[in-house]
Amino acid sequence: MSPVAAILLDLLRFNTTNPPGAEAACIAYLKHRFESAGIEYRLYARDPHRPNLVARVSGRGEAPPLLLYGHVDVVPVTDQQWTHPPFAGRVIDGWVWGRGALDMKDGIAMYADALLHAAKEPPRGDLIFLALADEETGGKDGAQFMVERHPEVFTGVRHAFGEFGGATYHLQGRRLYPIMVAEKTPCIIRATVTGTGGHGSLPHRGGAIAKLARFLATLDRHRLPVHITPPARHMVEAMADALGGARGLMLRQLLHPRLTGWMLDRLGPDMAPVEATLYNTANATVVRGGDKFNVIPSKVEVTLDCRLLPGQHPEDLLRELRAIAGPEVTFTVERLLDGGEVFDISQFEMLAGVLRDLDPGCYPIPNLLPAATDGRTLAKLGIQTYGFTPLKLPAGFSFYSTIHAENERVPVEAVEWGARAVWEAVRRYGSGQSK
Repeated sequence: MSPVAAILLDLLRFNTTNPPGAEAACIAYLKHRFESAGIEYRLYARDPHRPNLVARVSGRGEAPPLLLYGHVDVVPVTDQQWTHPPFAGRVIDGWVWGRGALDMKDGIAMYADALLHAAKEPPRGDLIFLALADEETGGKDGAQFMVERHPEVFTGVRHAFGEFGGATYHLQGRRLYPIMVAEKTPCIIRATVTGTGGHGSLPHRGGAIAKLARFLATLDRHRLPVHITPPARHMVEAMADALGGARGLMLRQLLHPRLTGWMLDRLGPDMAPVEATLYNTANATVVRGGDKFNVIPSKVEVTLDCRLLPGQHPEDLLRELRAIAGPEVTFTVERLLDGGEVFDISQFEMLAGVLRDLDPGCYPIPNLLPAATDGRTLAKLGIQTYGFTPLKLPAGFSFYSTIHAENERVPVEAVEWGARAVWEAVRRYGSGQSK
């Protein structure tokens, strides 16, 4: 078994479900691996049960330091039906099974493997490895703690490799490799509707629940206004170039706001990830109202999981929501997982060149991630994260629908391929080499 596959299997055997996290044992394993290789490391922790590990290999002084970072915590497996135990770390028919196989202990294994390579073959600049706690619940004990309390760790760092990017996306017979260059910002909003309450035995129309139903139906039927941001434009244009022909021409029409919605309806549900990069989004996730079966509530609330495009702020989204809700609904921002914004795609062609060399005929594309990562926090220090945990995946395997789901798994060969890609990118960083 290859070293990177062995590291991944070991990592999967640590139950780092968050909450509560309990990442200490997993971090200790990585510490031991680096200690055995003579690599310098240090632990940083707000909570001793949830440490973060920084390891560093000195480079040749010819390039700025490069940061490889990721999180070791994983989401729960509650109420999921797994074919194989989620924390056993098993290889079945060439696939590694386990919670975190895709999100993101595979990336941690690739980055650790690259650091071990660097200890034997120093790259142009220093290579910094950062294993974080607490990404899955916002990063208070992880990225946020490190950026706010220990910014010195990141001195001189301009670019970083992190999660969500570089995995094969099969579309129209093409092999696309989205590389994250920007991400949306999570914003939790509470929508409140009030009305006359009463006894459940009497006819009651126009109450709070009815008003909320009208709002949710409107939200379901209507998109919010289109915003064509620079990251989305780069992404759509690259996808159009990759697909070519009539499909490529249709994709380009998405960049004309008057045509965006109309064209999305014709391109079909496969375009949902692309649609999310062109609009602020708001999805109802939790409804609260009433506490007795025979009492009509006078107030009901719904939690909206909202995602803001780069350059957009909560006030912009509130204005868009009020425009479709009318005066019957009031909105309150409950939580904003804010961060910095950096858009530096200077290293994209280098990463694209690595992927083209390892998978000739593929199409790397810059990607605006509809979700959020710790990259938004590192951006406060001016660090550009590239989502680069590369995997060469077979057609028919859905990367995005397998993350956080039951039976999370990844081919061993894909992880080994990804480790080669990461090391090659580390080797090329700072050289100006793109192919």
